[in-house]
Amino acid sequence: MKASSPEIAILEPNTLTALGLQTILEEMIPNAVIRTFSSFGQLIDDTPDMYAHYFVSANIYFAHTAFFLERRPKCIVLTAGEQPLLNGIPTLNICMPQERLVKAIMMLRKTGHENMHRPLPEAADELTPREIEVLVLLTKGLINKEIAEKLHISLTTVISHRKNITEKLGIKSASGLAIYAVMHGYIDADSI
Repeated sequence: MKASSPEIAILEPNTLTALGLQTILEEMIPNAVIRTFSSFGQLIDDTPDMYAHYFVSANIYFAHTAFFLERRPKCIVLTAGEQPLLNGIPTLNICMPQERLVKAIMMLRKTGHENMHRPLPEAADELTPREIEVLVLLTKGLINKEIAEKLHISLTTVISHRKNITEKLGIKSASGLAIYAVMHGYIDADSI
């Protein structure tokens, strides 16, 4: 484990919810160490104060409010409805479609929690200007052939750039690349 890797705890008894959120967070913060716990007891048996953030189901949060209030800046309560704040604690509606859920997590990252997250790897410095152009067009939903036509390069060159981007960033999915592009200011979240 790298010293610069943020550690995130997900406290959620629903296995599918916990694994889905873990997958999304891994795409957004590739260097993060993310652990899931199905109960508060499992977290306490671990090292509960080592986490940069706690994504906590509402039931677990309310059952152990005192613990989480002491860690208020690090907590995000998982809800099944639209609630912007819960006594100053940010909430995340887990019933949103994936695209909106990713945007909501990005907004949480931008507002109030940005000081709690450690920065993403500085892979952006490694991308060439052309690779950034390809990345932006990918996030806009263009296919390889369309990117080649728009940038006046060959299809093989586009494929080569895509391969280089995924190798440099360590992100293979289109949604992960879109998240990366938004978080590094290459594209606005509303344009995806």
